[in-house]
Amino acid sequence: MADNVHLAAHMEATGLKQAELAQRLNDRIEGLTGRPGNLTDRHIRNWLTGKTRWPQKRQRVALEAEFQVSALELGFVPRSGARGGELPSSAIASPPSEDPVKRRTFAGATLSLTTAALVSVPNAAARPRVGMRDVNGLEAAFAELVVADNAHGGTIKLETRALAFARHALERQAIGTTTERVRSRLYYLAAAFTGTALWAAVDDFRPDRAHRHVRQALMLAGLSGNSEIQLRLWSHASLLASQQPGRIHEAIAAAQTARNASACRRDPLYASLTSARLAGVQAQAGDTVATTAALRAMDQARVAFDRADPATPRPAWIDFYDRAELHGLSALVMARVGRHSEAEAHFHQTLARLRPQYRRNRTYYTTHLALTQLRQGDVEEACATALSVLATSTGDSLTGRTGRCLARFNRELVAKARGAKCISEWTARYTERQERRQ
Repeated sequence: MADNVHLAAHMEATGLKQAELAQRLNDRIEGLTGRPGNLTDRHIRNWLTGKTRWPQKRQRVALEAEFQVSALELGFVPRSGARGGELPSSAIASPPSEDPVKRRTFAGATLSLTTAALVSVPNAAARPRVGMRDVNGLEAAFAELVVADNAHGGTIKLETRALAFARHALERQAIGTTTERVRSRLYYLAAAFTGTALWAAVDDFRPDRAHRHVRQALMLAGLSGNSEIQLRLWSHASLLASQQPGRIHEAIAAAQTARNASACRRDPLYASLTSARLAGVQAQAGDTVATTAALRAMDQARVAFDRADPATPRPAWIDFYDRAELHGLSALVMARVGRHSEAEAHFHQTLARLRPQYRRNRTYYTTHLALTQLRQGDVEEACATALSVLATSTGDSLTGRTGRCLARFNRELVAKARGAKCISEWTARYTERQERRQ
């Protein structure tokens, strides 16, 4: 069952707890039907976990009136063969007047952002002014999410918070007046937050959720006119496509779109990152032509990286891309084209250079190092490396992409080295880890 991050994000943005939302919806149902609703926090929990994917008609109408978006936008999925079941727009166009939606302050001492549901305002003169102070607050929130991602990777908590902030950025435009400069920046931030949600789902290897974010993120990026954020999103779209069977050519096309962004012509660091990402998906194609193209793109990435000025101001999301990450992406390319000794050398360079705060990347690259060592026949060394991942990783760090790589290591180890001394210890530790996660 997929978690409904869209509903969770709307609840996050408005500060509503499960029991509070149930009561508000019951009140709305009574206003619509004349009879109180019977929703409890258990119903809300079932919606959030995906156990109930399509609420009853009157519940959907109440939800749409509460959040001012459609049931589909709230992450609900119609049952197969079910009709839309929407009441006419006139049935919910004028919900009963009520007190403003409860606000909440987002976490973090550096942040004092509050969000509220969309409200109607009588005229432009009565609308609040939205300026760079709002933008700067959202920029700070985005930087904090980037830090959380670097430390813990893509989690549903990160995905939900990113969507809530994206909603907040869009609401600032809807309820306030602003300049074109601020409006463009708000679209940029909405795209950046949605892109973070997209990346969280990709990193967690949840393509079903990621697909729900990608189109919205690219649309917002286009409205912002910002080439840098469009580049980032096309790179994420490429990785998403590469995770799915039969879509490698789509992945390559998306990576090439990122590489052709105007930001790459202005700044060699963007050209380096997008060339390395292009090389990664080309290497996955597996044919001779694609392998040659991948190695050429990786060489271009290294040349561009050496040309980049580290002092150039850049957005927070690209701060991760340093020489350690360049070695990491080089290692992945070499591993995918079968040059495992070169891949291992790059992985060691990566792990030696990685900054302490990039804990997710350290776990990810260490896992790939173990797999590369195993494929060279260094079974005992590979086991030791993989066991170090189990010993030092906690929480969600072994889910998603990293978890799948570790599972691949386990399968190959069992298949290739049944008689190795390390097998029993590895099997016991890995099984114990899997059981704790369930």
